Amino acid sequence: MSDEVKKYHEEDAIGKTYDLRVTRRLLRYLKPYWHIAAVALTLTVLSNFLISTQPYFTKAAVDDFIVPKNTDGVWLFALAFFGVFLFRFVFSYLQEILLNKVGQRVMYDIRSEIFAKLQRQEVAYYDRYPVGRIITRLTSDVDSLNELFTSGVIDVLGDLVVIIAIIGWMFAIDWKLAIISLVTVPLLFTATNWFRKHAREGFDKVRTRNARLNAFLQEYISGAQTVQLMNAESKAQKRFGQINDSYRQANIETIYYYSVFYPLVDFIGAVGIAVVIFFFGFEYLSGLSSLEKGITIGVLASFIQYSLQLFQPIRDLSDKFNVLQAAIVASHRIFVLLDLEIDVKSPEQPKKQGRAIGDIEFKNVWFAYKGEDWVMKDVSFKINAGESIALVGHTGSGKTTVTNLLMRFYDVQKGTIRVDGVDVREWDLHELRSNFAVVLQDVFLFSGSVSDNIRLGNPNIGRDRIEWAAAEVHADKFIRRLEGDYDFRVRERGAGLSVGQKQLISFARALAFDPKILILDEATSSIDTETEQLIQQAVERVMTNRTSLVVAHRLSTIQKCDRIMVFHHGELREAGSHNELLLQRGLYWRLYKLQYADRSENEMFTVDTSMNTGPGTDKTGSPA
Repeated sequence: MSDEVKKYHEEDAIGKTYDLRVTRRLLRYLKPYWHIAAVALTLTVLSNFLISTQPYFTKAAVDDFIVPKNTDGVWLFALAFFGVFLFRFVFSYLQEILLNKVGQRVMYDIRSEIFAKLQRQEVAYYDRYPVGRIITRLTSDVDSLNELFTSGVIDVLGDLVVIIAIIGWMFAIDWKLAIISLVTVPLLFTATNWFRKHAREGFDKVRTRNARLNAFLQEYISGAQTVQLMNAESKAQKRFGQINDSYRQANIETIYYYSVFYPLVDFIGAVGIAVVIFFFGFEYLSGLSSLEKGITIGVLASFIQYSLQLFQPIRDLSDKFNVLQAAIVASHRIFVLLDLEIDVKSPEQPKKQGRAIGDIEFKNVWFAYKGEDWVMKDVSFKINAGESIALVGHTGSGKTTVTNLLMRFYDVQKGTIRVDGVDVREWDLHELRSNFAVVLQDVFLFSGSVSDNIRLGNPNIGRDRIEWAAAEVHADKFIRRLEGDYDFRVRERGAGLSVGQKQLISFARALAFDPKILILDEATSSIDTETEQLIQQAVERVMTNRTSLVVAHRLSTIQKCDRIMVFHHGELREAGSHNELLLQRGLYWRLYKLQYADRSENEMFTVDTSMNTGPGTDKTGSPA
């Protein structure tokens, strides 16, 4: 496995580390439900103790009724036997209900805690970890904890009660036969230790390869359209086959250990029973046994049953141990996520919160997503409230990074970014981001109604404001044609709506939130001809009376901005109005020339210089 793959799935090593601290932390989740767990534990002890009485009933039935052919009181004996196992049934039923109630509540609490943590986690976390792996934390790993709480700890305690009770009954009935019966126990523990060691390794492989499988599925199902477009189905299927086969092999290895261990335990148990029968038969046939000595047919029958019962919980303990191992490994992964430090968070005492004015300043900003691979280098500029600023440059020049840093999705390594004169790191994070609205090229719509997608969970945005915002950006007309209009159920990611319709909804969302700072990140680069003019009008309406940053490759969409900033390799190279930058014949002029290569240089330059009347006065219409 390559170093890159190992880093990508570093949880491979987690299975080797577990300790009592993780166990104690897990048990804290039981604290709110300790009274339910205590009742379940009591019922488990009682139920398992009643199980251990069955062979004693067998001994009494054989020695007191069958062998002497005695029928006096047999119906009371039968009634007592029935009553004992009726109570066992009731106790087991209640125990199962209570344990699953505790398990489900604990899972609910843990899932809620993980989801809340993921909502607060900075964007950089999602750059590092694939979504499929994160989903595994919320599903498979949490399910492992359910097994721990419903069939792990309590059942282990129950099995220990059964083992102790059985050994106690055996010694109470006949200590010599008890010792003979336990001769094979060391062999059983040897087999159990072998199984525990190897099955644990198998479980670790299964879980890590399951995480890889989930990550692959999430990525390729999300990109199914691209896979089909590029005719890459066979390659994707081949890659999936490799990952799926790796997962299958891990499961097969685990099944192998089970297939050896369970028959081996049965064989050891059979050897133990054979030894008991041989010892009994030797004494009985030699005339050494008598009823006075206590070794009777009923004793033999009860010891055979006790031997069978003794091996079952020991075998179950080994299986439960692997449940505990899987839960400990899963909980370790979950706690790694929950304990992960959130790098981007609100200061304890924010210097600024509430409604912003809209002034923005970058001062000597350096930023790198990784190490010192700088994507922004000593960038400085100021934007006054209400200005519209365009950010242009080649792909990777740092345009979108400017907006990400401004909303504090990442923190800068050097320099400061200020909103209204206050460093964004000293703002209340929730209040800072509430002053922004972002319209992206790839609009993300959630499952739910159109109105819910415009409101996005903000209870302060009522139906009237939703309809007003939609009407202002010309989205109302097509929404009214939908079945249920504003109550129309949007499918996942807006399936069934055109690109233009989704963008109009995103503009309505931005206007409904009434931000002081608007960011348009390639928001008009993927539109159909029918709605192009509507979207351009929506852009103008949403930008009115707001500080606006427009990231665009199509220069025709940003010529009316007050200023244009040209970025190149993370540096701010040029800034000015459309006509001022053309006159400089620098980077912007070359970008403009590349986009309009079908026009002669003289014609392009003449048209644009005639429009050089200052910022925001480009009204004669540059080529589009």
